[in-house]
Amino acid sequence: MSVLTRHPEPKLQGPWNLFQVGLFLFPLLPTWGGITIILAAIVTWIKNFKPIISQPVHQALIVLSLLLIITANLAQNPNEALIGLSNFLPYFFVFAGYNTLIQTPTQLRQIAWILIFPSIPVVILGLGQQFLGWSGIEQLRGFFGWVIVLNGSPPDRMSSVFMYANILAVYLLIVFILGLGLLIERLPFWQNKPEDKLYPKPSFLTVLIIALVGVTIALIFTNSRNAWGLMVFSSVAYAVYLGWPIVLGLVIAGVAAIFGAAFAPSPFQKGLRVIVPAYFWERLTDQNFERPVETLRITQWKFAWNLTQQKPLTGWGLRNFTALYESKMNVWMGHPHNFFLMMTAEVGIPATLLLLSIVGWILAQAVQLGIKQKIPPKDRLIFFSYGLAFGACVLFNLLDVTLYDFRVNTLGWILLAAIFGNSQKFTLTNQVADEQFCHTKTEN
Repeated sequence: MSVLTRHPEPKLQGPWNLFQVGLFLFPLLPTWGGITIILAAIVTWIKNFKPIISQPVHQALIVLSLLLIITANLAQNPNEALIGLSNFLPYFFVFAGYNTLIQTPTQLRQIAWILIFPSIPVVILGLGQQFLGWSGIEQLRGFFGWVIVLNGSPPDRMSSVFMYANILAVYLLIVFILGLGLLIERLPFWQNKPEDKLYPKPSFLTVLIIALVGVTIALIFTNSRNAWGLMVFSSVAYAVYLGWPIVLGLVIAGVAAIFGAAFAPSPFQKGLRVIVPAYFWERLTDQNFERPVETLRITQWKFAWNLTQQKPLTGWGLRNFTALYESKMNVWMGHPHNFFLMMTAEVGIPATLLLLSIVGWILAQAVQLGIKQKIPPKDRLIFFSYGLAFGACVLFNLLDVTLYDFRVNTLGWILLAAIFGNSQKFTLTNQVADEQFCHTKTEN
């Protein structure tokens, strides 16, 4: 593992270097990192314009962009909807550039390592926020792009350098899954060749382990039930993928104990509550919170679906849910806590289905490559890790909406771009190999 790695195509070395630097800066200096990431995408577009624009997936994104612009102009409040386009159109552009730029498993590993290092100061700042009374300096918000809120946002939930605990949780979840993949890939009994370059120096492995421990602790203190569940889900997914029944059994037993302490009949519940910390089962039962019905997710979902039924073709416009919900319920709510219901309510069913079809087709290609074992054995785990990280982001958005934070939104599109870029490269490599095999067989 080196500071900056080489790109397989020399003409793309410049944007690849920019991307690596920008991604490293991104969590802690989002403005500067974001500018660098966008600049790398622009340079990639300039150097590879024809191949990028001729890709059917990118053409489908152009169609989707036009649909979103149309729905914005037909919105209840067009000004809000036009602002809402900024959560989609720039990311389509970045995605198109980066699936051209990121096309090798070596790059996947490099990106995962780059994400590991800044997560350590993010966790340290979060722990200071929760336990040492740290808070940010408002005057430096313009430079850093964030300010640490005393005791977290919402109170008593770690948010660190992010605007909200759940947003921090998604970021940490991505780092956790990719970092766990890196660690498993480097376990001695998993790699048969210790001299392989996949092995970093021991110091890097130490940093990786420290980062994973810190990220796990921070995920707990985000108090995000969604993130807790997806931590367990990803651990189970790795255990199933690698065929580790003992690990799978331990994870299932731990989850059963926590749910038992929360919901089991009285005799079992009391016994389990002696073992399981109250921090977990109290959060699951929500017994410390009395929430008005207007703030419940189920109420928001029903309202969003009702909006969809009223305008199924064009929706009410991006960012229009908030005002509509407030006028009806007298409660401000930034989104309906479900990305898919938000999309159908705000841009209509056709645009939502097109977006889901594009993403679904990309993921289906990746899954097909895995099922047919068209990926080199030494690269399967890192490819699986990216699929698992993106899948966790999708599942998180069943109970929340994360696209309003541009760091998390960008990371999600980078994950998808990395999956698609590598899928395309694996497919092309296999096609060339098949053609060479057929040609050799014909000659013989």
